[in-house]
Amino acid sequence: MVIVAELLKALEKIDGLRPSVPEPARSWTSWDVDALAVDVEDELVCVRVVATRLPLALAGAGESLRAVLLGTQWEDAVVRIVVTDVDKRALDHLNGS
Repeated sequence: MVIVAELLKALEKIDGLRPSVPEPARSWTSWDVDALAVDVEDELVCVRVVATRLPLALAGAGESLRAVLLGTQWEDAVVRIVVTDVDKRALDHLNGS
């Protein structure tokens, strides 16, 4: 689905977030497993992410993802960003690293 690819491109530009997909899937599949992080329904677009930096910039992320949907059938859909995990490196600054 083209809209999923466009949402993933927008997510790549958002510092501190990456698609949340099962790591083992990356090693044995030949297709873009990042697409597993995005669900597009008529009234809901859900993007699952891992935080790689804190604090989270979710408002900016939402704006970037919403911009992809403008002019599409999902323009009025709810955009939900679900943080499924926090990367250890995002917490390193707490230990003085």
